[in-house]
Amino acid sequence: MLRSNYNQEQPLIMHIDLNSCFATVEQQARPMLRGRPVAIVNRRTEHTMIVTASYEAKARGVGLGMSVIEARRLVPDLVALESDPPKYRYVYHKMMDIMRSYSAHITMKSIDEGIIDFHQTSEQIRGRPLEDIGMEIKQRLKDEIGSAMRCNVGIATNRFLAKTAAGLHKPDGLDVITHENLRQIFEGMELTDLTGIAKHNEARLNSVGIFTPLEFLDTEAEVLRKIVFKSINGDQWHQRLRGWEVDDRPHPLKTVGRQYVLESRDLTRADILKRLHHLCESVGAKFRSQDKVARGVFVYAKSYDRRYWHARRMAAAPFFSNQAIYTQASQLFEQVPEHIKEIGVTCYELSDDDDSQLSLFGDQLAQEKQITSALDEINGRYGDRSIHSADTLGTDDHVKQKIPFSNTRYL
Repeated sequence: MLRSNYNQEQPLIMHIDLNSCFATVEQQARPMLRGRPVAIVNRRTEHTMIVTASYEAKARGVGLGMSVIEARRLVPDLVALESDPPKYRYVYHKMMDIMRSYSAHITMKSIDEGIIDFHQTSEQIRGRPLEDIGMEIKQRLKDEIGSAMRCNVGIATNRFLAKTAAGLHKPDGLDVITHENLRQIFEGMELTDLTGIAKHNEARLNSVGIFTPLEFLDTEAEVLRKIVFKSINGDQWHQRLRGWEVDDRPHPLKTVGRQYVLESRDLTRADILKRLHHLCESVGAKFRSQDKVARGVFVYAKSYDRRYWHARRMAAAPFFSNQAIYTQASQLFEQVPEHIKEIGVTCYELSDDDDSQLSLFGDQLAQEKQITSALDEINGRYGDRSIHSADTLGTDDHVKQKIPFSNTRYL
C-alpha cells in the first residue's frame, strides 16, 4: 500500500469557519431566536429558497435550497428571516480584524470562511501552539462580536486538509490533521466528504475502483492524471491529499454579473427594463471597484415555461460607465421573449483600468470616466445607490443587494 510523500512539516495553516453564519448572526442580534430553528432567505415569500439555516433547523431536516414552505412542513415553528447584509458585512470585517492580529497572510475564502497562514508571522506567534491560538480565536469571536458566535477551526499543512479538519466536528470543533493521523481521519470519511469531490468526480473515481478516501490517497499520481482526471488536476489531487499546498494561487477576475428573479408575472416590459437597468448599475459598480473596464455585455432571460434566451455583444472600445452597460444591454434585450421570470446581465473581457489605453479613444471617454469616478466616490462615502439613475427609482424594494457566500471581492 502506497504511503509515501506525505508533507511532514509542522501544520501552519488554520481554516476558520463560522457556524451557519447568517443564521448565527441573527441569533446573536436577536436573543429570543437563540436555540430556535432559523432560516435566512433573500426574499420574504413562502416559495423562496433558503440561503442558510441554523443548526437547530438543520438538525430537524431543513436544508439549503429548500423552499420555506417545504421547510415548514418539517419544522412548523421555523423562523424565516430576510437577509440583512450590513450585519453580515460587520461580522465579516470583525473576523478579518481578529485574523490579521495573528498574521498578515490571511485569505477570506467566503464571507464565513477564512485562512490564516502562520509561515511568516512573528516569532512570538510562531512560538505558541496553533491549537491554543485556535481556542483563543473562538473566545475572541464571543468576546468581540457576541456570545452566540461559534466557529470550527481546522489546522493542517495545506488549505485543503485544514478545511477538512474544520469540518470534522461541527459545530464549534477544533481539529488538527498531520501526516501521522491523516489515514485515520480519511478512514472515517466518504469520498463526497472531501471538498471538490461531488457526484461527478465520485463517479470518475468509482469507475477505476476508487470508492473511499483512503483508496484515493493510495492511488498513484500517474493513474489520477492519465485515467481519472485526464489532466494536471490528477497530479494536484495527489499532492493535495498528502498535505502539499496547490491551492494558494490567485484567481483573476474575468467576468462580473448579476441576476434577478422577477417578483411578479404582471410586470410590463418597461418595468423589466428598469430592473435590468438596476442590475447594470450594480455590475458596473462591482467591476469598477476592482479597477477594471469591460469589452463585452451578455444578457439572458428565463421564461416560466423553462425556455432560455441569451444575447451578447463585444464593443469596439473598453467601457465602464453604468449608462454604457445599460445602453448595450437594453439594445440586446429588445429581442427578449415574452413571459420571462428571470433576467441577468454579465460584463466580460475585463481588463485593468489603464488611463493610457482609454485616452486612445478620445477626450469624451476620459471625461465620462471622471464623472463616473466622482459618482462612485459619493456612493462609496454615503452608501450604495446614494446616486443612481432616475429610471431605477422604486426598484430598490425589489432588486435588493445580496451577500455572496463565495466571493468576498466586493465586501
